[in-house]
Amino acid sequence: MCGIAGIFDTQARRDPDRAILHRMNESQFHRGPDEGGLHLEPGTGFAHRRLSIIDLSTGQQPLSNEDGTVWIVFNGEIYNYKDLIPELQASGHVFRTRSDTEVIVHAWEEWGESCVTRFRGMFAFALFDRKRDTLFLARDRMGVKPMHYAILSDGWLLFGSELKALLAHGAMDRSIEIQGIEEYFALGYVAEPRTIFRQAAKLPPAHTLTIRRGKPIPRPVAYWDVRFTNDSKISERDAIDELRRRLTESVKLRMISEVPLGAFLSGGVDSSAVVATMAELSDEPVNTCSMAFDDPAFNESEFALEVATKFKTRHHVETVASDDFDLIDTLAELYDEPYSDSSAIPTYRVCQLARAKVTVALSGDGGDETFGGYRRYRLHLMEERMRRFLPLGLRRPVFRTLAALYPKADWAPRFLRAKTTFQGIARTSVEGYFHSMSILRDDARSALYSRKLKASLGGYSARAVFERHAATAGTDDPLALIQYIDYKTYLVGDINTKVDRASMAHSLEVREPLMDHELIEWQATLPTSLKIRGGEGKYLFKKSMEGVLPDDILYRPKMGFAVPLARWFRGPLRSRVRSTLLGERLLDTGWFERKSIEGLIEGHESGLRDNSASIWNLLMFEAFLRRVVDAAPDSRGTRG
Repeated sequence: MCGIAGIFDTQARRDPDRAILHRMNESQFHRGPDEGGLHLEPGTGFAHRRLSIIDLSTGQQPLSNEDGTVWIVFNGEIYNYKDLIPELQASGHVFRTRSDTEVIVHAWEEWGESCVTRFRGMFAFALFDRKRDTLFLARDRMGVKPMHYAILSDGWLLFGSELKALLAHGAMDRSIEIQGIEEYFALGYVAEPRTIFRQAAKLPPAHTLTIRRGKPIPRPVAYWDVRFTNDSKISERDAIDELRRRLTESVKLRMISEVPLGAFLSGGVDSSAVVATMAELSDEPVNTCSMAFDDPAFNESEFALEVATKFKTRHHVETVASDDFDLIDTLAELYDEPYSDSSAIPTYRVCQLARAKVTVALSGDGGDETFGGYRRYRLHLMEERMRRFLPLGLRRPVFRTLAALYPKADWAPRFLRAKTTFQGIARTSVEGYFHSMSILRDDARSALYSRKLKASLGGYSARAVFERHAATAGTDDPLALIQYIDYKTYLVGDINTKVDRASMAHSLEVREPLMDHELIEWQATLPTSLKIRGGEGKYLFKKSMEGVLPDDILYRPKMGFAVPLARWFRGPLRSRVRSTLLGERLLDTGWFERKSIEGLIEGHESGLRDNSASIWNLLMFEAFLRRVVDAAPDSRGTRG
């Protein structure tokens, strides 16, 4: 696990500036504190920060082929690299190291751009081929590892694991991408391929970008996609056996390491299943790390302890105070662009705890998306039955009227909060899912935005992100469609971004067995009835773990990794919320209506509304403006 950065002259072969490249590299020191390396030649500069995991003695980067005509910087792990070495050796390739990095170099020489289809793992890499005068950028199928790039007006291309590497260059335009603001306030993150900066982009998951010097710069090209067929005739018993086999294989691949290894253990189904599988495969006790919260409403530590005791793990627990809110500015700097999933706070803390014990940790991320675990999936299927029963022309006016008449009752029990359901049923399937996923819904964003911002948006809605992916999903199955959308949006933009930045802030590598692309391809063949049945999410996954995990782990209500925002904003952060959201930095942008912000604050303080997610959105946006946009280009996170 590492940090990569670089510069490439797309038009000529000007000499790269070593000092600038060094500065870009050192801005990501946290991603790889073990070693740093640079390679410069006319028109190209590669930089690498290393966190040593595999081939500790000879895996330094940048790395080249035998004659120095192909160079690479690589972040991630290729889990099947040992299987590829004999095949490449049989074709005449000579290896000087035992690293997965060198496998990529020879795979490029052998298979060219299609080499990525042979890799099983999480990866982002940049490769320069001098003979072809070509730069090749690639990102893994599920977007576990990040890749940012920008093309400057003078023809230089910058790339880096994090946006801070591009910002450290000093010449990238920091103008804000207005459509990114809309995506952030709707979703809590800026969706791929956009970034919050107009000149920068994210390479989408499962895409490559091939740039030939002196040629027009093309669009990224997709090399993989998940296709939901839902047509498997497999029996439930055989599906359980196959799932257990695939889970075991995926976990085993991710246990390859030459440094201390462990796992996150929340006490939920996904992380518990990963730990149980690790224990089965390991001769030594598994290292497990959990967070406890001093607020019982958010504390799952007793369930984590139950799993740890059952599998005799070396269990490490740290209690986080319920008022652990001093990370706001830290998170803004960590993510480099607006990001508002508040579970980034406990994620940061559990990564901090884990790094004190291990260098690599396995997680249960991706289980809900892959196996149908979210409560919102079950609610969406209920809404879909109503949508299919009544045509849109009848549904829209009827349920819009019901939604308008029904009071917004955040204080009421969940079953009495029908307003959102009515609003969802009045929409198409994709519109309804976007509505359910929005932090600030359409009317709230409209009230928040100033006339100036609305004019700049020109009618753009973040809903277009969902509609774009729905158009390529290749399925009209209600569950498969939203699983596909989540793979392209929430999993990448929220979950993977959160874990990558939080873990690498502490130089910790996190691996994700439930996001293995072969496992995902297989589950996409399964019918919905094996994912959600009788109101129970993750049906097959839970059945496969019966007898392995206790029933109170498998079938208890999902808690999530949450923090008590609502209480913070009515209590210890009350004055900070007012001074920040009504302060100069946010309002001087001219993008927001002061009265709307005041209404959010007052409605929340009254206890009649829970506007905590909207308030947190605004707090994190203001912190981004102060800590990232306003920061000097050459002073952000650099060393030496």
